[in-house]
Amino acid sequence: MLRAFINSLRTPSRRLACLLLAASMAVTGCAWFSKNQEKEKDEYADWTAEQFFKEARHSLVTKAYEKAIQLYEKLEARYPFGNYATQAQIDVAYAYYKNQEPDSALAAADRFIKLNPSNPHVDYAYYLKGLINYNRGISFIDRFLPTDSSQRDPGAARDAFRDFNELIAKFPRSRYTGDAQKRIIALRNNLAMYELHVADFYMRRGAYLAAVDRCVQIIETYQRTQAVPLALKIMGQAYRKLALNELADDAARVYALNYANGVPGSQLERSPAQKVWDFIGLDR
Repeated sequence: MLRAFINSLRTPSRRLACLLLAASMAVTGCAWFSKNQEKEKDEYADWTAEQFFKEARHSLVTKAYEKAIQLYEKLEARYPFGNYATQAQIDVAYAYYKNQEPDSALAAADRFIKLNPSNPHVDYAYYLKGLINYNRGISFIDRFLPTDSSQRDPGAARDAFRDFNELIAKFPRSRYTGDAQKRIIALRNNLAMYELHVADFYMRRGAYLAAVDRCVQIIETYQRTQAVPLALKIMGQAYRKLALNELADDAARVYALNYANGVPGSQLERSPAQKVWDFIGLDR
């Protein structure tokens, strides 16, 4: 009987059936092996949303920002609905910010605002955007050495000024409004001083009309800042150089009426690096 069975397998139809059965078993085995291998590679395969959130928050607190970003993104990808996913959207923005990735941080904050406009913590997203731009461009050296922030590129400062103003306009009672107002004052002074540095640059290069234009912009846009009296002085000097003595006298009269006792630090301070640059004369 066994011999008869073996002989039956030698027929073409029987051989084909056996081959198909063997192939089916091989595919099933490979799929099972691949699935288990993939599961072994992904250590988070069986994690719950709560596990992801707790571990991500722990990474954030311990300053392991890259790991926190990875976990928050996995959490939202696997559990896109619910409170954990919503909180992950704003937490990952902060993690990007602390990991020195401002563009990704801003994108994440904007996304949170778009998806959750009525969330009770959406004011923090606006505040975070301001912080990101406020600290943008500050290098490692700037954090430890005294540098003049008004001499940096004003683009990020203008963005931060806009972000903080938007926060105050939309959420006047937010817990972050007070700090935003203080930062706006600092930003306004910095932006005014930046324009003053530009006016001073034009004066030293003999572009007196351009210097006057910058000073007028300071006086009109940044009233009640420390740059205004200095702008009046530069304006008066520029008008003298242009032989417009009546206008120079007007500038001097306005200065005398408003700053009779002078202004502390009335000379536009130049950093040591700027003094070296001027001495070498590379931009002349």
